[in-house]
Amino acid sequence: MSAEAERKRPGRPRGASDTRERILKCARDLFARNGLDKTSIRAVAAAAGVDPALVHHYYGTKQQLFAAAIEAPVNPMEIIRSMQDTPVEELGHKLPSVIVPLWDSEAGQGFIATLRSLLAGSEVGLIRSFLQDVIATEIGPRVDNPPGTGRIRVQFVASQLVGIVVARYILELEPIRSLSAEQIVETIGPNLQRYLTGELPGLV
Repeated sequence: MSAEAERKRPGRPRGASDTRERILKCARDLFARNGLDKTSIRAVAAAAGVDPALVHHYYGTKQQLFAAAIEAPVNPMEIIRSMQDTPVEELGHKLPSVIVPLWDSEAGQGFIATLRSLLAGSEVGLIRSFLQDVIATEIGPRVDNPPGTGRIRVQFVASQLVGIVVARYILELEPIRSLSAEQIVETIGPNLQRYLTGELPGLV
């Protein structure tokens, strides 16, 4: 079936085994270039030469498509939602207590492999989009005290988490590689909390 025919046909195409991968590749390119907020399902569909309904059919929502693009073991928005009822004073501990065991799990290995590839390649925009468009947008407003500090607070948290990924999973430094998830969480949690709600000397 031609790309033009696929574009006209909503739902599941016949004999289009590469369509799903083509959609995902186009999504990765657009997310890396434009970020999550500025990338629409319609734009991904146009780039892939398919009907937008087909993108929804294969991947669901835009957030689910983004999760597939970075090979996250779960939709990043599900992680964010799990913390919506967490008091601001506990976010620094809650965030790594959810993320680190997930990274350690078998399901998280694909995400770590993708992250390793992104860090070594040219698609760092995907990582930036995840940090700025997902985490910063959702958590930043909750810790924006004094006003205007929410984004930088979240970026400091992100820098700590990315550092853990690099040291623990990519460089596999010992002894941090062999520490339990609980030890990692207990060690970095207080520091993350300070980034989120403490003073920021020299910045405010």
